[in-house]
Amino acid sequence: MKFRRDLAFVLTALLFSFAFLLFSGMGGFRARITGSAGGNALFSPSGAQAARTPLRARGRVESTDDSMVRTYGSIRQGEQQLRLSVLSGKFKGSTLDGTNNLAGKLEVDRYYAPGDEVLLALDLNEAGTEIVWANAVDHYRTGKTIILVVLFSAFLVLISGWTGFKVLVSVLFSGTAIICVLVPAMLAGRDPLYATLALTIVLTAVIIFLVAGFTRTGLSAFSGAAGGVLLTAVLSWAFTRWFNLHGAVRPFAEALLYSGYGHLDLSRLFMSGIFLASSGAVMDLAMDIAVAMAEVKEQQPSIPRGVLLRSGLTISRHVTGTMVTTLVLAYSAEYTAMLMTFAAQGIPFENILNLVFVSSEIVHTFVGCFGLILVAPLTVACSALVLGRKS
Repeated sequence: MKFRRDLAFVLTALLFSFAFLLFSGMGGFRARITGSAGGNALFSPSGAQAARTPLRARGRVESTDDSMVRTYGSIRQGEQQLRLSVLSGKFKGSTLDGTNNLAGKLEVDRYYAPGDEVLLALDLNEAGTEIVWANAVDHYRTGKTIILVVLFSAFLVLISGWTGFKVLVSVLFSGTAIICVLVPAMLAGRDPLYATLALTIVLTAVIIFLVAGFTRTGLSAFSGAAGGVLLTAVLSWAFTRWFNLHGAVRPFAEALLYSGYGHLDLSRLFMSGIFLASSGAVMDLAMDIAVAMAEVKEQQPSIPRGVLLRSGLTISRHVTGTMVTTLVLAYSAEYTAMLMTFAAQGIPFENILNLVFVSSEIVHTFVGCFGLILVAPLTVACSALVLGRKS
């Protein structure tokens, strides 16, 4: 019975995942049928895209001409002339010329060498029978991405079995929900804070019940994790306002305002990112505590609720310490280069501490860790209530 219930839930999650993908792609399908603007709705959720979308194809750099490129150490500026061949699509086998503009910024520049596989954007004539212009968008990584995902999925299922498959389904559901539901909702004008909070609670329920099943352990873990997410959301709102953070510190955040989305509230977008990023660790900690307390209950079925509560608090103290450290280390990679830059320039520590970029990372890190600290006693209390019997 339990397996059938789990299987039904897994199939439902898969069905919703494919439905998200299907309906997000329907906008682009309808646009191609009607000739209206729309493009691929999966990556242009608002439908704000030119009616004539360049054709994408895999290509290869046959030769390069760097005579117009100036090199300053590891920085390159100028124009790199490319000889390109098309390796996929209806123009497979075609050879054409392209230009790669180098602005001298490593984070946006792409430098190519002969033999590199690239993603090509091909502009066609009105009849769609001839290429009039080609652009090498970036190195072609689609195949490598697929290989990495397949290896990850295979090892997860191989090592964890049925539970690993359920985790894989939860990852698929989470990714499609964020890309196909949350992103379009926020671009359409929905409040980022409320939209993200609602989706995070749904993801918490789906992920925990997929892994733990519809059991008392799953209910305990979900109750604690949902409470932790809510508290983290409140803290992210309070501390972002208290620190006077405007939210434009995230990559590409300000670019949204200049892309026709001036209605977006970047501060609330920043707040939502805090508890969405920490929700995975919150679920992990809640599940660890709930499973440990369920094991204690299974080994001692007659254990009083008060004793189970004290055992849970003991477990939570040890687990919380390592999880908080894990989250701090995970976040620290985001601002290591920034701190190295400040140190190299000799900027005073007090100046560094008050810079908006540093303050935003401090709020992001410590509010996320705060949520972990709070979810532990919440999960212990919920588990003792659900699993234990009265003293």
